[in-house]
Amino acid sequence: MPEGTGTSPSHMVHLVRDSIPPIHPGGRPIVAGVGLAAAGVRALTGRGTLAGLLVTAATAAFFREPHRTPPPRPGAVLAACDGTVATVSEVVPPDELDLPRVPHPRVSVFLSILDVHVQWVPVHGRVRAVEYRPGAFVSADLDKASESNERNALTFEAAGGERVGVVQIAGLVARRIVCALSGGEEVAAGERFGLIRFGSRVDHYLPPGSVPLVVPGQRTVGAETVLAELPGEPAGA
Repeated sequence: MPEGTGTSPSHMVHLVRDSIPPIHPGGRPIVAGVGLAAAGVRALTGRGTLAGLLVTAATAAFFREPHRTPPPRPGAVLAACDGTVATVSEVVPPDELDLPRVPHPRVSVFLSILDVHVQWVPVHGRVRAVEYRPGAFVSADLDKASESNERNALTFEAAGGERVGVVQIAGLVARRIVCALSGGEEVAAGERFGLIRFGSRVDHYLPPGSVPLVVPGQRTVGAETVLAELPGEPAGA
């Protein structure tokens, strides 16, 4: 059958690649470790083949890194992660963010163990600052996790000078935050930049004057859900 037809081998390979997201580099060592441990149990006991395969597959699925297509909306602040909106409130940003110490709209998103744990850049612009803070590991669905837990704070500056803060927060199980960005880098909305291993939370700090377009309980899709418009941008521009 000619190449390029709907049932050609190359077409089937592309379908499989599109259906099965790749594994984030930060998760590959863990997936490999789980796979080796499962193989070791099988070699020592002669049992556990199915269980080992299932655990390895579940671990690989947890660290999946799906492709996302950002909406073509200038001035939109996109969700940095998948998850469920836990709170929408006005708070003074934490010290580790390079933001004015005045109340900002904050959208906190909780990531369950079933959610994609990759993070995406929320706006076009540049990275103004990145600051890591060690901390505790209380449950990420508690509001105090924003101040107590291990976290990594990124301040993004849009082309118009507006600043958006994103804080990766480790949860009860998570013990490692991965971030590939550093201060001064130019970024585009929708680029992948990090990973939080296992249950976690991501706080979004919007510029003062922004109106959140999401509500508690709503699901977000990283790099696609619009959290707000930057101040001064017409809605739906």
